[in-house]
Amino acid sequence: MEKAETPLQQVQANIARACTIARRQVEEVTLIAVSKMHPAAAIEPLLLEGQRHFGENRVQEAEGKWPALREAHPAVQLHLIGQLQSNKAEDAVALFDAIHSLDRPSLVKALAKAMDKFDRRIPCFVQVDVGEEPQKGGCPVAELPALLEQARAADIPLAGLMCIPPFEIEPAPFFAFLDKLARDHGLADESWGRSMGMSGDYETAIKLGATHVRIGTALFGERPAKP
Repeated sequence: MEKAETPLQQVQANIARACTIARRQVEEVTLIAVSKMHPAAAIEPLLLEGQRHFGENRVQEAEGKWPALREAHPAVQLHLIGQLQSNKAEDAVALFDAIHSLDRPSLVKALAKAMDKFDRRIPCFVQVDVGEEPQKGGCPVAELPALLEQARAADIPLAGLMCIPPFEIEPAPFFAFLDKLARDHGLADESWGRSMGMSGDYETAIKLGATHVRIGTALFGERPAKP
């Protein structure tokens, strides 16, 4: 009998299928395993399978579990995918390899100051509020040009755009909108990313241009209940 696929293998197969349909190369898509609220013991199996990109929502949680994991697996790339408070900018720059939630001028200033202090430039995705949901964070669409210019002026490396579509609404139009925004603002070449797509919709996101998909439940199962 063939050995059953692991969750990681299944997600990788789904990514490959979506890329084939979209006539894209699978290497164009980075799988970020979202390990928020999961302990090191749940992360280790994916590391042993070769997964190297992981995402966390909170700086403090990441500080508690990733230093030891990274010592054992130095090739890991750690992505901050949750909202970032300006007073945590230094901690984020010290720990993470990419930030997906740059969304306001005050955070531009805080991150630029932290990057200068550590002499470390961290690629940042600008999170866009495509669904007009302020509670999720994200730069309003009308303010995107100014924020991009402020980030460039502050010498923050821009990796692309990120979005989280509204829940329980067909996500495809929002993914297509983010892709259009990227093109409208000159972010259409291969070096620019689109961080979009989660466990329930990442195949759709890939077909609409996603370069980074953030997958949690499909890899780890449901998150543990908060204590």
